[in-house]
Amino acid sequence: MDHPASGDESSSRCDYYRRICDLPAAFDPSRPDRIVMPTTTVWGLIMPTVLGQAVQAEMRKRQAELGPILSHPRSHRWTFLIQPDLPEDDRSFAEMFRSNVSVVRTGGTIALPGPSGRGAEFRAWVEPPRSAFRPSGRVVLDAVRACAPHRERRTVASA
Repeated sequence: MDHPASGDESSSRCDYYRRICDLPAAFDPSRPDRIVMPTTTVWGLIMPTVLGQAVQAEMRKRQAELGPILSHPRSHRWTFLIQPDLPEDDRSFAEMFRSNVSVVRTGGTIALPGPSGRGAEFRAWVEPPRSAFRPSGRVVLDAVRACAPHRERRTVASA
């Protein structure tokens, strides 16, 4: 059973996400202790933690403003919350696939960190949201391109 204080903290956190950060946060109907966000006006770029750390450093080097970044400690993944402005083309999709990066587009759901406690083992903020700012997905994708391991192109010898 939920303690009233933890429910109040969760409600306050959800309200903060909505009012201050302009994130469409709500309680998950199937798990009322979990805060989720449908990806409508905000998308996510999910990548391995090591690549996420490199992308964060690259964006700082470029003096690009960082937006909210989530950590998923158990799965060793980071999610960059971004503006919904990435192109839907095969070339970009293939490039992200090779770098082990996925996009949570409109119609998806992203779970957000709750106030404290056990939830931190599932998700935590690397860069917490402080306002409605989210970087362009194109800016984050450019940083991914700069940091992703480049694979050698295979050539086929002609007969």
